[in-house]
Amino acid sequence: MKATILTIFAALVAAVSALTVINGAANACGPDTDCAVGDRTYRIRMPDGHDGQSPVGAIMFMHGWRGSAAGVMKNGSLGKAVSDLGLALIAPKSYNQDWDIANSPSQVGLYEIDFFDSLLADVAERFPIDSNRIMATGFSAGGMMTWTLACERGDRFAGFAPIAGTFWSPVPESCPSPPVHLMHIHGTTDTMVPIAGRPIAHTAQGDVRKALAMFSEAGGFTGSESYDAGELSCQRQTNADGKILELCLHDGGHKFQTDYVVRAWRELEALNAFN
Repeated sequence: MKATILTIFAALVAAVSALTVINGAANACGPDTDCAVGDRTYRIRMPDGHDGQSPVGAIMFMHGWRGSAAGVMKNGSLGKAVSDLGLALIAPKSYNQDWDIANSPSQVGLYEIDFFDSLLADVAERFPIDSNRIMATGFSAGGMMTWTLACERGDRFAGFAPIAGTFWSPVPESCPSPPVHLMHIHGTTDTMVPIAGRPIAHTAQGDVRKALAMFSEAGGFTGSESYDAGELSCQRQTNADGKILELCLHDGGHKFQTDYVVRAWRELEALNAFN
């Protein structure tokens, strides 16, 4: 009888252990495996040497058209730079080949902001991410998604660094978010996403300067400080709350460099944007 009970108990322990392993494998996600949020996904890489418990900040990078979260994670330069900053790299995946944002050629009626709300909640539940230390950035179509987040969810991020992408036309007349730190980077010879935008299919890319003007007026930004930062020629405005609105131009075309992201994070640190 005793042997039978022990046998049954051992079988139960084995079954529970097996379920734990299975569930753990199902729930595990990271740089090489998708994290599921409903029918959407993202990937995340914690900084090298992280102990799995200490809260860290994060850079959320939105991929470009036809890109993917897996592709972002394969960018060794970006991954190393973000890790060297002691940060996690979060890479959301668009619904299809492009972000479903207002007036885009591929718009199908989704509300991407709901996805990002769910993503941020999921990240907070699964990983030790400091929600007060997250910067949103992205390149090309990912820059357009970054502008949309700055407009719709400005209070959920410490700052924004869109690169070579803005709203689809027409630029919104206003945004529900309060003023934000925003540093836009663009090439003066960009023909893929020109600063003034260009027609595509039945719509058109927005004008970067119109987007900046709307943010400037709505946020009470004034002044125009000019300075150079490496290859970038920047103009900065500030408002009464110490927020900055910045346009940084380079002479190149439609390009991304990891140091643009690092520089933006360093700027937010210098501004005490994480306090």
